[in-house]
Amino acid sequence: MDESAFRQRMAAVIERPCSFEKAILSHCVSCARSERMQIAERELVSCQTLASLSRCNELHLHLRRAFAFALGQPDVTVPLPHAQEKRVQCGGLQGIQYVLYDSSEVENVDALLVGTLQQWGVLADVPYSEVIHAAARCYKGRHG
Repeated sequence: MDESAFRQRMAAVIERPCSFEKAILSHCVSCARSERMQIAERELVSCQTLASLSRCNELHLHLRRAFAFALGQPDVTVPLPHAQEKRVQCGGLQGIQYVLYDSSEVENVDALLVGTLQQWGVLADVPYSEVIHAAARCYKGRHG
């Protein structure tokens, strides 16, 4: 299947693509709201609920902004290379988990967001500088 046909098929099948797909597929986090599927021998992840997806999309944008300096990529609209996006997703989620619960194991991204909102009220108020420092301790990437 060529890339164009794959993208068309993906758009038709996946109504709500997961914001943290790379993190889920790499097994650095899990989520009760995620659903895995395969298209043309590729594994993809979708979100089961619009409310969860909306929260995750917002968090992902905040994490991209927070990691901008560390990644040397100030424009959050530019797609990141795979390894840098994994650093944002895995490191960011593990960093939030560590700041909130003193543990970096994220068993449920959706529950982590609920806890984050209970703690800080809105995602904009999360202490992202602490999250970035925690992410550096928690997420080592491929070579860590």
